[in-house]
Amino acid sequence: MTKKTLGIADYPLAEERPDLVRSARGEPLDALTLEALERGEIGMEDLRITPEALRQQAEIARAAGRETLAQNFERGAELVAIPQELIMQAYELLRPGRAENKQALLEMAERFRRDYAAKTIATFLEEAAETYEKRGLFTYRF
Repeated sequence: MTKKTLGIADYPLAEERPDLVRSARGEPLDALTLEALERGEIGMEDLRITPEALRQQAEIARAAGRETLAQNFERGAELVAIPQELIMQAYELLRPGRAENKQALLEMAERFRRDYAAKTIATFLEEAAETYEKRGLFTYRF
């Protein structure tokens, strides 16, 4: 069975294709109700966006000719599995003058790639390391 390609007619997914919307534990959209929450049948993990939902949004954005938005959704899909603390560490390293040298960014990129299969984010960090080095943005200021 082949997968149907999503297009702009499928946006917004929750309204046009609720059959595709699932929680991280696989619960269908119509199972995510206030009553189910009160009964303890669903929790916070069911209310968080999933990598699949972000990839679906990327597919719709691409169909609408919004390539940059699609790429942002794909990067977001990779970030879902990464702990918030690690994302904040990477953010801090990306602020000019916070990392002492490019090695810190390269190590973070390797960690994202190795531990979380976040290839796109890792590549972004590697490119930032090269750019920061060329522009002299590794001078430690704080």
